Amino acid sequence: MNTHILVLNCGSSSIKFALFDAGQRPLPRSPVWGGKIEGIGGPQATHTETGQPPVGLNLDPAQPYHAALEHIERRVLAQPGAQHLAAVAHRVVHGGAKYFEPVAVDTQVLRDLRDYIPLAPLHQPFALEAIEALLERQPQLLQVACFDTAFHHTVPQVEQMLPLPYAAWERGLRRYGFHGLSYAYQALVLPERHGAVAHGRTVVAHLGSGASLCAMNDLKSVATTMGFSALDGLMMGTRCGALDPGAVIYLMEIEKLSLQQVAHVLYHESGLLGVSGRSADPRVLLAHEADDDRARAALDLYVRRIVREIGALVAVQGGLDLLVFTAGVGEHNAEIRSRICRQLGFLGLRLDEAANQAHQACISAPDSAVRVAVEPANEEWVAARAAARLMGVAT
Repeated sequence: MNTHILVLNCGSSSIKFALFDAGQRPLPRSPVWGGKIEGIGGPQATHTETGQPPVGLNLDPAQPYHAALEHIERRVLAQPGAQHLAAVAHRVVHGGAKYFEPVAVDTQVLRDLRDYIPLAPLHQPFALEAIEALLERQPQLLQVACFDTAFHHTVPQVEQMLPLPYAAWERGLRRYGFHGLSYAYQALVLPERHGAVAHGRTVVAHLGSGASLCAMNDLKSVATTMGFSALDGLMMGTRCGALDPGAVIYLMEIEKLSLQQVAHVLYHESGLLGVSGRSADPRVLLAHEADDDRARAALDLYVRRIVREIGALVAVQGGLDLLVFTAGVGEHNAEIRSRICRQLGFLGLRLDEAANQAHQACISAPDSAVRVAVEPANEEWVAARAAARLMGVAT
């Protein structure tokens, strides 16, 4: 019986992949194998597998994305016991107002998901390209779409609505929220680690190159910072986050930027990179802030926006019991965590700096009124688990 599930997380220039063995019960939270291909479409792509250094990869310049997928397929088939896959699970950023649960993909689902490309132009087209390529080559293979928007379907209507003419709401313009696979994992693992407190007023900070916050009550999403698109909310690596729409009008009307140019600025030239002029990586900016005013300003703004948005979610929930940091920056950058928590001291939050520097699971001091946790992200396992369930396998 085929039991291996391949999980694909496709971006515009990278593909992350992980292989899980659903023959084991319960489904292991760590893959048996995985890695990523980066730089797709660029001058030099690289292939990295678990525990191995990156190696250069020559991809067909005419179809680099398809070539990368074919390379992953070949590497999967070389793994012991994985010569025939049982399923492929895809992280699909947008499920729109129709898809709130993982779904087996067929031509109709694929057609529906193409309609959401304008809502997530950095991610949606590439996940669908991978699905379509596999449908053509292996039409019998179960493919499962797992949606980043799905976790937020529990937020109340007042959090979904945009203050636009009501006809916009009827056309589907609303706040969807993203990073749902990340938050779904937290909803599963936090009670194991923190018990009853996880069922209270929780804010999870998913801080990576993309970043958002999610307010959870009883482990369900009640508010989130990303909205209609993945541009909203927090300042990110290269994305602006929440922005006065008048600034966009100004860029187009006064500075004469085209729609495409404005989109490029907001998605690729803003955030930490845009303000600092140096890097989208907080580690690089921390190393230069002492002698670089722009690096320091970028970090100050980055932290301030996170603190401001946490404050807003605390107000919505009427307090805070648990603050969780996850994703690349959230998991690994103790200094950013420290700066955020220092500004949240008014909540009675106290950090244990030794625990913070050691990246321990709980980094709050014993006398802190708010528990502060660090929890690794595991979106791939959530997707693999969804595929296993659609296969009829107990997880």
